[in-house]
Amino acid sequence: MKKLLFALLLIPVLAQSQESESQYNRVHLSASAQTELANDTIIVNLYAEEEGSRPAQLADVVNKKILWAVALLKKHPKIKLQTSAYTTSPVYQKKLIKSWRLRQSIRLESREMTETSELLGELQTRLALQSMRFTVSPELKASTDDTLIAEALTAFGKRAQLVSDQLKRKSYKLVDINIATSGRSPVLYQRDAISSMAMKSVAAPAIEAGEQRMQVTVSGTIELAE
Repeated sequence: MKKLLFALLLIPVLAQSQESESQYNRVHLSASAQTELANDTIIVNLYAEEEGSRPAQLADVVNKKILWAVALLKKHPKIKLQTSAYTTSPVYQKKLIKSWRLRQSIRLESREMTETSELLGELQTRLALQSMRFTVSPELKASTDDTLIAEALTAFGKRAQLVSDQLKRKSYKLVDINIATSGRSPVLYQRDAISSMAMKSVAAPAIEAGEQRMQVTVSGTIELAE
């Protein structure tokens, strides 16, 4: 009975010893690949806003401005259009309602930078520009990520082999691996509110989409053979 008990106790001790030895032979590595990618998408938010004592009259003016903008944008099918927030809010003075403010916004998204810039000049004759930002399209990011993942994995493999060779080990095996991507954070250009009063002419805004860094990092653990 004592011998059997000793054998049973010895099994977990041996297992723990083997696990510790295996952990001792493990090395954590990381490698990355990156590139500078030109932003190919512009996202613009514009709005129509009116303030006065008659909400119905304000709504009529704002609605006409937005309908005009929608009709204009429908002539440019490459520019995606979405109408968004429509709000009516009171304007207070000494805790009393002084007037009403009505506002509606539209959102544009396009990869046609020049066309969008020229169109913004016309839209700003009746609407105000709230913000303009640049980003990378999902399709371009996905294809770029695929390329960078392949490069990062190759770099990881070379680094793992280098460690194995330098430590004079016969080989190594992959224990775990993690792939992380980054990038596609919009570059935002926030502009001060522009008067929503109609203007006879507005110069097209200058558009420089710029670039952003796309990166893929591969990290993982290898186990070196004796």
